[in-house]
Amino acid sequence: MKIVRHFTHLPAELRGAVIALGNFDGVHRGHQAVIARAAALADELSSPLAVAAFEPHPRELFDPGGPSFRLTSFHSKARLIERLGVDIFYVLPFDQAMAGRSAPDFVLGVLVRGLGVRHLVVGYDFAFGRGRSGNTAVLNWMGLMESFGVTTVEPVVRPGDAGAHGEVFSSTRIREHLRAGAPRQAADLLGHWWSIEGHVLKGDQRGRTIGFPTLNVDMGSYLEPRHGVYAVWVEVQEPSASGDQGPPPVTVYSGVANVGRRPTFAREGVVLEAHMFDYSGNLYGRQVRVSFVEFLREERKFDGIEALKDQISRDSLKAREILAVPAAQLDVFATGLDAIAGAALKTP
Repeated sequence: MKIVRHFTHLPAELRGAVIALGNFDGVHRGHQAVIARAAALADELSSPLAVAAFEPHPRELFDPGGPSFRLTSFHSKARLIERLGVDIFYVLPFDQAMAGRSAPDFVLGVLVRGLGVRHLVVGYDFAFGRGRSGNTAVLNWMGLMESFGVTTVEPVVRPGDAGAHGEVFSSTRIREHLRAGAPRQAADLLGHWWSIEGHVLKGDQRGRTIGFPTLNVDMGSYLEPRHGVYAVWVEVQEPSASGDQGPPPVTVYSGVANVGRRPTFAREGVVLEAHMFDYSGNLYGRQVRVSFVEFLREERKFDGIEALKDQISRDSLKAREILAVPAAQLDVFATGLDAIAGAALKTP
């Protein structure tokens, strides 16, 4: 997949694509349905398949001091999009200039003259342009004027039980599940475990002194899930062999993680610490991915180190039991667009 960080003076091979356009935070099942529709059209038109997304997320520009909310970093979003077989990922810089473009100017300047869009696919609630003045009706009208196709994908929902209304696949609902400490429900909407990717930071190494060494992972601008202890998978990016041009190899470990302020040690600030089972070594500076599978308990203050060690031992035993179940071992992210097309998705 080619990542393109500008939209002007593009060579012919990077123009004329069928483009799925949106923010795609989380790359959840609803987003996957939009990309799947674009893929089908790209195949029909013999055109490249592209995804275009704004970076940073518009909310980061309009509310820079607000709480962290992102479900995916840019790196993890690109990884998930690439797994869907996308040819081109247009990263549209969202700055004051982009935010100030009127809806028609965005269509003409970015999509038509810049990217040479052949067909555009968006979700039903997509809005764009200064003051969010553009919507799907504007896109359809301008598509007719500028000779590019427009397809709108209706809301995608998870079928409910016994005819009940299913839950809409939305980033907002996923955030609600994570803040409530329900990572499995979030994964059901995402189509993959929710994870935090970041570099391992050097902490105070207190965990080593009590027999449970932990990784301190930079949370960046990720949403803060419910504070507490979780059963997790930890993926470690291994060094590539000399001359290897492929992606770096990854090793997966089961583990237990704490998100919070570590009240037993009066730690300030929110930290993500993960203890990996059956691992020993130094990972400082390495890239890791911590995937949240199940909430185990609230964070709490202990009377002393022995009480803390005893609780961590019990947490670890429970996490091992949870992660040994086959349903917890699978990455449920669809491995390709054929899998998405055959998934149990429907529109009301």
